[in-house]
Amino acid sequence: MIRCSNSLVGILNFFVFLLSIPILSSGIWLSLHGNTQCERFLDKPMIALGSFLMVVAIAGVVGSCCRVTWLLWFYLCVMFLLIVIVFCFTIFAFLVTNKGSGETIPGKAYKEYRLGDYSEWLQKRVNDNHHWKNIRSCLYDDKFCNRLEIFSDIYRNASAFSKKDLNSLEPSNDCNFTYISPTTWNKTSGTYKNPDCNTWDNDNNKLCYDCQACKAGFIDNLKTSWKVVAIVNIIFIVVLMIVYAMACCAVRNNMKDKNNYASF
Repeated sequence: MIRCSNSLVGILNFFVFLLSIPILSSGIWLSLHGNTQCERFLDKPMIALGSFLMVVAIAGVVGSCCRVTWLLWFYLCVMFLLIVIVFCFTIFAFLVTNKGSGETIPGKAYKEYRLGDYSEWLQKRVNDNHHWKNIRSCLYDDKFCNRLEIFSDIYRNASAFSKKDLNSLEPSNDCNFTYISPTTWNKTSGTYKNPDCNTWDNDNNKLCYDCQACKAGFIDNLKTSWKVVAIVNIIFIVVLMIVYAMACCAVRNNMKDKNNYASF
């Protein structure tokens, strides 16, 4: 008679196996049909994750239900490594996202971001030309800035534009540029203390994609996402530990059954 822990491990891993199918299928679809680099960015991680979950789930189902002890040992080792990796990533995510936030500007709906306010590790990531080139291409592919030109009649002046929370798409408040349209600003003469003022370009292919504020704004959005992921990971670790404990019981049951058969 199959013990309760063996059955639970088998049932849980069967659902994990079902979950791995759409993940793996989505990764393969993205690799074949993704039109941009951003769309293809997740194809390899999704294929790797889907394949990993499928193999581990099969090991869990076969090892627990068919009482194949060596498969359950393999399953336990993988689960232990997974718990350690998720735990380390969660700690890392909290450490690199505990610094930095946007600065509220009086009379404006958005916040301004300073790259120096965020963790050094994240700063190095976005200041690396190779990494930022890929991120920049994703931001450009979204075409959000270009779509703002459609609403030029709505945003007739800088005051109307500033009342919209548009993630600081306009030049820094330090620049004091003259508003023409959402993506066109006339530079004033003189020197600027903020280097972003010199970086700004009215060319829709450039705008402020290479500004420090743009990089900081991207980090701020990333920081929020990572915090959510870290909280989800805590719940995930608890679930993994429960499944790991049940898998340990399943191994013990298999060993007991093996010893009982050997004694006859």
